[in-house]
Amino acid sequence: MEIPFFNNAAKLPSMKLEILAVIVACLVLPLQAQSKRPDRRSLLDVDPSVVYLDQALKKPLDLKVVKEAPVYSDKDGNIRLGTLKANQTVRVEAITDKNYRVRGQGTRDGISGWVAPWAFSSTDPEFVANLKLLYDRQIQVQKLIAAKSIAVGMTLDEVTQSKGKPTKTSLRKTATGQSGHWDFIEFEDIKNYATEIDRTTGQTYRRLVSVTRVEKGKTAVEFENDVVTAVEESVDHAGENVRIIVPPLVFRW
Repeated sequence: MEIPFFNNAAKLPSMKLEILAVIVACLVLPLQAQSKRPDRRSLLDVDPSVVYLDQALKKPLDLKVVKEAPVYSDKDGNIRLGTLKANQTVRVEAITDKNYRVRGQGTRDGISGWVAPWAFSSTDPEFVANLKLLYDRQIQVQKLIAAKSIAVGMTLDEVTQSKGKPTKTSLRKTATGQSGHWDFIEFEDIKNYATEIDRTTGQTYRRLVSVTRVEKGKTAVEFENDVVTAVEESVDHAGENVRIIVPPLVFRW
């Protein structure tokens, strides 16, 4: 974009030079804002094959590094960033079915990236298998939430992420825990019109007289101790089987 009066800037009074500086700043700043790279976490979140543990676990997952291991910038191991030092404890931020994204100390300084599971150890000898089960479950949950569906075995928090807040709730507390049910009711607004005649022109027209809200569908969820035990839907889903997933996993590391 050319601004013809730039070449004559030296001849302008000081007031005009100040105005010119403001114009240049307005042109340059938007370009600088557009050139900023998006947040790295937001780019990773769009990958449906990645499970973020801050969304899946109530407490952080820390593992001990028993062997030095290469660290990669992507989950497929295409770009190597450096080496993860042994004999340290790192925080696992995300997992796939093959690698873990961790944050720890490299051979030179801090490093964050994807590392193979063989580099880590845990107090639970089955932690690799358990994390694989957790990964498989969360992938199913993410797909259900994306489809706004519910399955037996989901937690109430996951149900809320999928369907929003329930229309009706009922809770029963006992010495062994709590149970209850949630109802999710879908409504449809039907507009009611009346046909009338314009006295001046004689033409007929439709006038909105009221709006009737009717129940379109209903999903009833039964739960015990915050885990869904039954799902009943009043809408027609002919041919569909009851969706069941593994309940939340409890393991140590």
